[in-house]
Amino acid sequence: MTTRLTVPTDHPYDVVIGNGVHEELRGLIGYGRGVLRVAIIHAPAMREQAEQLRKPLVADSLDVHLIEVPDSEQAKTADVLSFCWKVLGELGFTRSDVIVGLGGGATTDLAGFVAASWLRGVRFVNVPTTVLGMVDAAVGGKTGINTPEGKNLVGAFHEPAGVLCDLDVLGSLPAAELRSGLAEIVKCGFIADPTILELIEAAPEAVSDATSPIVAELITKGIAVKARAVAGDLRETAGGAEIGREALNYGHTFGHAVERFEGYRIRHGEAISIGMVYVAEIAHRSGLIDDELLARHRSILTTLGLPTTYRPGIWEALSATMRVDKKTRGDQLRFVVLDGLASPVILAGPDESLIFDAYRAISE
Repeated sequence: MTTRLTVPTDHPYDVVIGNGVHEELRGLIGYGRGVLRVAIIHAPAMREQAEQLRKPLVADSLDVHLIEVPDSEQAKTADVLSFCWKVLGELGFTRSDVIVGLGGGATTDLAGFVAASWLRGVRFVNVPTTVLGMVDAAVGGKTGINTPEGKNLVGAFHEPAGVLCDLDVLGSLPAAELRSGLAEIVKCGFIADPTILELIEAAPEAVSDATSPIVAELITKGIAVKARAVAGDLRETAGGAEIGREALNYGHTFGHAVERFEGYRIRHGEAISIGMVYVAEIAHRSGLIDDELLARHRSILTTLGLPTTYRPGIWEALSATMRVDKKTRGDQLRFVVLDGLASPVILAGPDESLIFDAYRAISE
């Protein structure tokens, strides 16, 4: 069965989810609307899949080029970005041409920023190949690269023309990558859709199979949560009583600090898992959530084989990184926390002793 979700922003686009849906790419790139060239940006492991995407497009008389970039976060650098610009320039890429990002979240983040920055914005389509890429990076129009100072500090909001989630590719997904993606789905459960948590708690064994119907349902639910958040606050500018898109950053302030400290050798979902437990500790110590909801964070993440603790003795380094997080305003730290299940809020400027105590509570 194929599911089509529309992200209803100012420039609506479809997210197509199902098995064997690669034939949908032709429509998403806008074939017949002046497209002459297509550049497929992919990591080395996706070379075969890139060729599979390329062949039918070439049969449609399109000029299709493959641009191979490094794996994972190593792709999200200024040097790799510059390399992609060079290739596009040599190809004579115009504003009517299309970029396709094929791979995990790092690849689609990079491909989106290449598209956003080339000629001040060209059309692009994301074809995520991991659970994490499908439910997080591919949808929402956030594109960017990392710098030595932090993750995703340079980028642009640039919405895709469409997103293609072919569930067939998940059959070869390593177990650790599946768990990493599930962390982002769990996040969606805590901030917006508790039925996600109930599905996982009812059938944890089935969730460990990337090809199971439950995983397909969880992916669809996670994408739906993100689509709703993005539609209401594309550029993350909601204010007042509305948290808007910032809710999607639940666990990310601390999680990004962990990723940077580990040199991005830890998977994104693993870091976000730790980050969610950390902010749950902050919310609990602030009187916003009860013992049961705090314990539920640890329980469900542990059931999935995700980490819920982190190394002690490095608070100063983590704190310094959090202070250049995108959600920080001036010198004031801001955390997305819960004041109840599916009720995210911003906690601005919490007491330093409180956030340090939360760190100690998750330290091994």
